[in-house]
Amino acid sequence: MIWELLWLCFTMFMAISIIMGIAPMLIIAERRVSAWIQGRKGPNRVGPQGLMQPLADITKLIFKEEIIPENADKYLFIAGPLLVFCPPALGFAVIPFGNAIGEYKLQVANLPIGILFAWAVLSVGVYGITLGGWASNNKYSLLGSLRASAQLISYELSLGLGILLIVMMTESIDPQQIVWNQVHQGFFGWNIFGGGNPLALPCGIVGFTMFFICALAENNRVPFDLAECEAELVGGYHTEYSSMKFAMFLLGEYVAMITMCGLIVTLFLGGWDIPFIHLEEQPTVFGAILSFGAFMTKMLVLLFSYLWIRWTLPRFRYDQLMGLGWKVFLPISLTNVVVLAIVGILWKGPIG
Repeated sequence: MIWELLWLCFTMFMAISIIMGIAPMLIIAERRVSAWIQGRKGPNRVGPQGLMQPLADITKLIFKEEIIPENADKYLFIAGPLLVFCPPALGFAVIPFGNAIGEYKLQVANLPIGILFAWAVLSVGVYGITLGGWASNNKYSLLGSLRASAQLISYELSLGLGILLIVMMTESIDPQQIVWNQVHQGFFGWNIFGGGNPLALPCGIVGFTMFFICALAENNRVPFDLAECEAELVGGYHTEYSSMKFAMFLLGEYVAMITMCGLIVTLFLGGWDIPFIHLEEQPTVFGAILSFGAFMTKMLVLLFSYLWIRWTLPRFRYDQLMGLGWKVFLPISLTNVVVLAIVGILWKGPIG
């Protein structure tokens, strides 16, 4: 019992370290990547090579004055940032971020319905955005929150179908089982390649592409950041926020990005698996370190692609955004699920 408790504390520490360690790194990386793409210098004043800039930012935000509009709903105004920041961090608890050490898994909570749990808590963020805009008693904030809600609900349908695709391939909603199915079938058995079914290869690639693009919209990233379109809505749903409440909206976006990328790695990219190296046969400390490094590498590559896309593409108009979600992504995702079902029948056995 004591060892299980100690292991739980260790995995919680690891998960918190991943989230709270990468989030400040993403802030400095966002500025560095944008500077690199635009051919200019990034932050270079605070600390060596500007690496202490996130610390300077957070210090400034802490000492900023906390302002709550006079006619705002105080309790909902405070709850908004919390609902945006906390649920994505909670969703990371069910993601396996490495191989086991003996019988102890590198995962905070090994839930048999882990994928449903992660998806449920990630969906709570829309309530934080809606409450933040409505409780501010500001028409621009309200418009921003309504646009954000419509956007998130629209793209969650295609994301849900992407998860259904993986459930059909692996016949499980347990993150550990989904990863192990991919690990045992090798590199070409990853779900992006059809989960071991050669006929399902197109379904895996299309499913991954749809899921990744919809994840950008779910995380309010360019070209889908219409919820905070400065030119039209001043600042969007967080117009009236200042100090640490504003910082929690900002950090909540990065935490949601980290959790979503961890989910993509788990569902499509083999989780902690390293191609052609049988880590499942090495439930040792060395194997756990290798698998953790593999998981982090895949996740960081996806996060870098988030930044690259933001500073490369222009944002859509709102009608284009909604049309893309309902008229393009949803039909493609539905068709992909139907095709995979037909492939599973033709395969004469489990799709995975």
